[in-house]
Amino acid sequence: MLDEKSKVVLGGLPQLIHIKSENEANPVLLFLHGGPGVVNRHAVFSYGELLSCFTLVGWDQRGSGGSYKGSPVEKLKVERFVDDAHELTVYLCERFKKDKIFVIGGSWGSALGTLLCHKYPDNIAAYVGFGQFVDGEKNEEISYEFALNEAKKAKDNASVATLERIGKPVGGVYKGGFDAMMAQRKVMMKYGGYSKSEEKRDYFNSMVVPMLKSGEYTFGELWGVIRGYKIVLKAMWDEVAGLNFPRDIREIKVPYFVFDGRLDYNTPAQLVEDWFNELTAPVKELIWFEESGHNPMSDEREKFLRLLTDKLGNIREEGVRI
Repeated sequence: MLDEKSKVVLGGLPQLIHIKSENEANPVLLFLHGGPGVVNRHAVFSYGELLSCFTLVGWDQRGSGGSYKGSPVEKLKVERFVDDAHELTVYLCERFKKDKIFVIGGSWGSALGTLLCHKYPDNIAAYVGFGQFVDGEKNEEISYEFALNEAKKAKDNASVATLERIGKPVGGVYKGGFDAMMAQRKVMMKYGGYSKSEEKRDYFNSMVVPMLKSGEYTFGELWGVIRGYKIVLKAMWDEVAGLNFPRDIREIKVPYFVFDGRLDYNTPAQLVEDWFNELTAPVKELIWFEESGHNPMSDEREKFLRLLTDKLGNIREEGVRI
């Protein structure tokens, strides 16, 4: 059993990866966390069943978690993260003697994974996205309107006042910046836009509690999460909000799967289908999780696990080591 944390230099910065494997001959599955800056590698490691099929790799992206130290703010750019991810795929291919690896990404990780597949397809055997990002500007417009409408229906005057004070986002960006976006997310989560589960209606229970319970993180890594996520989000959000996949990404040259929660208003599910239908890929499939919000990996765990192993298990390329 391989269970190893180490630092790998990506883009000139040592960054933390955690690898778990029961059999190093298994295909490699790289998990791309959300945010930007919101480390949650514990999510994929909670699926211990996957270790019979895959070598799992969690990566703390630059500026947060175990990769918090040493990255100047000016390096917190989307292109740098995509290039970091590519360097990591090359490293993993070389280390495990593979030609290609699998990639899974959630939320921001789905944006990063899509950009990675688009720019550097050669080392990617297949991609799976959930909480799939599509269009930053429309993302925020829809999410804001959902939160406002639900608060009004509930006669939640305090939340309505908060949302009207911060105002509608313009170009995917709130006038009040990070604090305003977090205020909107708080209301959105309160009314089930993240998950219909009553236990996941706030950040603490949805994100902090699972992280602390997982035992995945050292104190130093947790400190890097706490210190880093706000810095990374503030530095990158304007650029992330400007991403527009219907405009810029029309073709992906790797098998491309999206496992999306129908109830998601964090990265609104209604944006996914039109873009996906126009997207060209050698293999593609959009699978809906009808009882899930932003994170079907936890909302519909058994279905997610079954489909992940099924879809990736069927990927074969003659003469290619996966």
